Amino acid sequence: MRGENVGKREWEERYVKPLLEKAPERKKEFRTSSGFVIDRVYTPEDVNPDYEGMLGYPGVYPFTRGVYPTMYRGRLWTMRQYAGFGTAEETNARYRYLLEQGQTGLSVAFDLPTQIGYDSDHPMALGEVGKVGVAIDTLEDMEILFSGIPLDRVSTSMTINSTAAQILSMYIVVAESQGADRKILRGTVQNDMLKEYIARGTYIFPPEPSLRLATDIIMFCANEVPKWNSISISGYHMEEAGATPVQEVAFTLADGIEYVQRVIDRGMDVDAFAPRLSFFFSAGNNLIEEVAKFRAARRLWARIMKERFNARNPRSQMLRFHVQTAGCTLTAQQPENNIIRVTLQALAAVLGGAQSLHTNSFDEALSLPTEKAVRIALRTQQIIAEESGVADVADPMGGAYYLEWLTEKIEEEAMKYIDRIDEMGGVIRAIESGYIQREIQKSAYEKQKAIDEGELVVVGVNKYRMDEDIKAEILRIDQEIVRKQVERTKRFRENRDSRKVEEAVEKLKKAAEDPEKNLMPHILDAVKARATLGEMTDALREVFGEYRAPQIF
Repeated sequence: MRGENVGKREWEERYVKPLLEKAPERKKEFRTSSGFVIDRVYTPEDVNPDYEGMLGYPGVYPFTRGVYPTMYRGRLWTMRQYAGFGTAEETNARYRYLLEQGQTGLSVAFDLPTQIGYDSDHPMALGEVGKVGVAIDTLEDMEILFSGIPLDRVSTSMTINSTAAQILSMYIVVAESQGADRKILRGTVQNDMLKEYIARGTYIFPPEPSLRLATDIIMFCANEVPKWNSISISGYHMEEAGATPVQEVAFTLADGIEYVQRVIDRGMDVDAFAPRLSFFFSAGNNLIEEVAKFRAARRLWARIMKERFNARNPRSQMLRFHVQTAGCTLTAQQPENNIIRVTLQALAAVLGGAQSLHTNSFDEALSLPTEKAVRIALRTQQIIAEESGVADVADPMGGAYYLEWLTEKIEEEAMKYIDRIDEMGGVIRAIESGYIQREIQKSAYEKQKAIDEGELVVVGVNKYRMDEDIKAEILRIDQEIVRKQVERTKRFRENRDSRKVEEAVEKLKKAAEDPEKNLMPHILDAVKARATLGEMTDALREVFGEYRAPQIF
């Protein structure tokens, strides 16, 4: 049976207009999170004339439909639940629990002192030890963190940036002490300093030495740890700060361009390191727009790598990415609603072709997640994988007119931002001028204004509210655990060869003074000499100084 043969304009005149006269639509105008005004229906007329060339097949340039030909039919995405709290012992127990429950990769959250290079007994660490992640001061802490977990058989992601070189070095030394060859280690270190200056703030050094360290890691891993993803170029934190989907794509890929150019400028061929670049995005609530965002980012990066950097290896052109569901969408009000939000966001990540996924726990607007909440979050992924059917076909939404229109719009608008940043002299200039930060902050303001005015509905917050006492099982960090961590760090310093530590730290300092030297081998030597995280970072502080962000308003 064929439908009635009418064009879009005739359909609007004959069918839509009479209905609107009787029953108006809910809003005068419907918009996506990026601000695109959207029509009520999309047809082949709305799609690029080069539709097939833009779309292609999964595993084939421009990778719109996925980076692998069979996608999840061959292997499901890695279910990588982000976890870390208190000391290494407590976090190790959580990892073992998650692995028993079917998690397929580890993801380490570090506490704030570890992220900014202070040992747990430093005055600057007071009140923050173990709060938002695990405290790692020493090689002993890292050994305990992965006790009983064979590092040659698991994939580990580590969310660490300013101290990424120190933490990765500790991980390599622990793996080798287990008998593992560094050449077979699999995982990711975030190592994305540019987004720290844009949106997150856990920087230590000024941009130039920070970029040197980031590129040191990329180059070292390309030669020494070839299966390791040497950087995770991150848009997630920009979205958390208020970026729209278009801005998240644009600013993330602009950062990626800067890293690629820096490594090339240091003499490495693009195809020698680009296959191990990875990305990290957020998944928000607007299901179709989020799917389009991932597809647009993948296609745009393929084009950038091929046309701008002349990458010849197809793996260099692939945008492989991890997704975390959007923490900023979680509400303390009616926290169980977060389970539904996270489910929609996780579904968007899978429909968009993510390589790994973390699902937030419903109680994270209140505290660190409890074991029960973590289990529900993991089960959400497992139900999508095993029961929904969406993993049975590559790019199941591909070809939907609205999705393809939106994919093209996001790519087009993101490229305008990238061109503007190029005109400004690159992403460092755009950061130093405050341009990127202001663009994100304007978007955050507009979003909050829309929530406050009720234009953007947040269920349980500005609509469908309830008078309720918010009760939840809350995970708190025992101060006795903190005391033990501090004592262990002090004991570690007492039971080592201080002369060896001093020599290794001094060599690291001298290497830092020479911009031609890759610092990774020197940091590895300092770890083996049993220098603490804080001692290694202080040595670099002496050479590089500390960064103070400019006022941008």
